[in-house]
Amino acid sequence: MQARPLEGIRVVDYSHFLAGPYVGRCLAALGAEVIKVERPGSGDAGRQHATVLDSEQSGYFLQLNMGKRGVSVNMKDPRGKDFMQRLCDSADVFVENYRPGALDKLGLGYPELSARNPELVYCSISAYGHTGPDAHRAGFGLIAEAKSGIMQMIGTPGEPPPLMRISLGDMYTGIHAVAAINAALLGRVKSGRGQHIDMALYDTLVSMHEYAVQCYTLQGVVPEQTGHDMPTSTLYGVFRAADGDLVIAAQVDDAWKRFAALVEAHGGPSGFGADTRFHDGAGRNANRLDILSVVQPWVASRPVAQVLELLDGIDVPCAKVQRIDEVLADPQIVARGMVVEQQHPRYGTLRLPNLPFRFSDCDTTIREVAPDLGQHNAEVAQSLGFGAAEIDAMQTDGVLYSNVRP
Repeated sequence: MQARPLEGIRVVDYSHFLAGPYVGRCLAALGAEVIKVERPGSGDAGRQHATVLDSEQSGYFLQLNMGKRGVSVNMKDPRGKDFMQRLCDSADVFVENYRPGALDKLGLGYPELSARNPELVYCSISAYGHTGPDAHRAGFGLIAEAKSGIMQMIGTPGEPPPLMRISLGDMYTGIHAVAAINAALLGRVKSGRGQHIDMALYDTLVSMHEYAVQCYTLQGVVPEQTGHDMPTSTLYGVFRAADGDLVIAAQVDDAWKRFAALVEAHGGPSGFGADTRFHDGAGRNANRLDILSVVQPWVASRPVAQVLELLDGIDVPCAKVQRIDEVLADPQIVARGMVVEQQHPRYGTLRLPNLPFRFSDCDTTIREVAPDLGQHNAEVAQSLGFGAAEIDAMQTDGVLYSNVRP
């Protein structure tokens, strides 16, 4: 087995909540030494966000910070600032997701850190980025989803769009930041210098549009809510069966012909499979309502399992709309190792989502649980050249804060 790709790279994760911590988790899985820096006392606000286990940990924090080492530093004390500057001097990558300019006040902005460490790759994640008229504004994934045009296209026509219930903006921006950081590290090999990466949630969601922008710029059409299917790609959508919901993707000509013939052979109207109006995409879109008037009741009269069996038999892509308990028990997810088990000293066995990285010659599954607040203060300080007496004094004075239990 090879070493993981980023072994030997030190990352300072000075971020909170979701996008930044997700970047750190990904880099840790790829082999980097990721040092999570938190405020004294409360730590990352994510410790108290969603599925709180006790006063110190949440499932949210455990998932996003596994595989990291944790320190907690009081930056108001000169010794704490010295600790952080020395830590950043030793780092290859610095990740933060505060409002632009916030870290400049602490001496942790890109200009100051890069002057001390020219090889540093400094990644900032914010709602709007560090330039433009909205750069100063606060924001979360929800705000970017609303402004990006994505939210306006989902849901039932005439009703307010629903919440997506996954943090699309944060996660998508995070994985783009991972790609950019790796590219900057590769570029550093040639240039000898790091650089500032400026990632914005709003930017990344706008970049996701695979057809809406072209609809408007090339045809002057503003996409609208379409509900449960896609009028520009018939037949492609969500259908209600007798005992649940499923999706069908029969929008390709050959798949449609197989599907239509199947429907006709299993109780559909005579001639449905041979109707040439439906044999190309334009014809299916133009006659979409006629098609739905047949397909919807045909699916509704059967249980999900029967519809899936029939469609799998003719190689038409389909799937049940699964609950999360069904996802975790799915043999495909189990076979791919997409749920990682970790042993936690207080909570026992943890089962959390794995990352989708798959390398032929190294394992990127993280087995180390997320750190307690300040858990690795002493060992990180020692790696920076602080002596035992200095470390003891900083711990005693709360410069290096910890809530680690005896």
